[in-house]
Amino acid sequence: MAIRLGSPYFRTGADAQQSGLLDSYGRRATDMRLSLTDKCNLRCTYCMPAEGLQWLQKDQVLSREEIVRLVGIGVDLLGIRELRLTGGEPLVRADLVDIIADIRARHPELPVSLTTNGLGLDKKAQRLKDAGLTRINVSMDSLHPDTFAQLTRRPFLDRVLRGIEAAAAVGLGLVKINAVLMRGINDHEAPDLLEWAVSRGFELRFIEQMPLDADHGWTREGMITAAEIRDRLSERFLLTPDPRNRDGAPAERWEVRRPEAPDVVLGTVGIIASVTEPFCSDCRRTRVTAEGKIMSCLFSREETDLRDLLRSGADDDTIAQRWQEAMWAKPKAHGMGHTGLGAPDFVQPDRSMSAIGG
Repeated sequence: MAIRLGSPYFRTGADAQQSGLLDSYGRRATDMRLSLTDKCNLRCTYCMPAEGLQWLQKDQVLSREEIVRLVGIGVDLLGIRELRLTGGEPLVRADLVDIIADIRARHPELPVSLTTNGLGLDKKAQRLKDAGLTRINVSMDSLHPDTFAQLTRRPFLDRVLRGIEAAAAVGLGLVKINAVLMRGINDHEAPDLLEWAVSRGFELRFIEQMPLDADHGWTREGMITAAEIRDRLSERFLLTPDPRNRDGAPAERWEVRRPEAPDVVLGTVGIIASVTEPFCSDCRRTRVTAEGKIMSCLFSREETDLRDLLRSGADDDTIAQRWQEAMWAKPKAHGMGHTGLGAPDFVQPDRSMSAIGG
């Protein structure tokens, strides 16, 4: 039996699987984004201040066992069909490989991906693959060392590139590269980034800068829009819509060709346009922060604590019900009853992206 619109309730077993993480707008979350830590070893200007943030204490962060249990509740009771591990920077967790191995042992068919900045990936790629990681996303906003250092406040581009190469070498699925374009800094690099990605068999994904920076310096006028990104790429490439069904994915995909050879598909590029071309009506994500709080929406200002339930002896059904209640209250869009990042009534969340989990 499914949850009744207007009055959510929980059922166990197969009935819970059928109802799942439904919200009051009829969307069902099947994609779990789980943050393993709020810590990060970069200081990206669009995410956090130069001095960093006040990190959570170790006992505040979900343990390996708590993480594996939550994933199990999501998969076995609530219909989760895909898991992405995020941060902060998940590679800084010493038990990352063990967490993935434990999840894989319990859920052999579950797609498990990782979003990372790539620092240290060259040393861990094979172990991650052996543990059962399915695929990887690496954030890299520039191919130029000076620009990379300006954006991240760290001179580590060479290390990121080594990590990407290692991930590809061990066969970590289709390697995806995430890039945020900043006006007047790296926006001119869009065609070069795409050239670099398709020549290596990677999928590049441009992400519109969102108001999730700790400094609250984001402005609608200052960001590079999806339309601008397409215009920049079209200076060198021919873009045509990817014929595959988007199926709730945040990125709109485009096939990439050269104007002089329109029959040859070089690869695909994705654009995540959360601000100017929002996809909230088909959002299928549920987010768990590093300290075990459910965020039904990336921009939600409401959080539901599951960690205390985990640590107080609550059974799986009780935790699943609390999770369902949190998702039932998911806002329509952007933490509000309507879309509109930058709208007069939009209030930026207190958490930055690193503290939420991507």
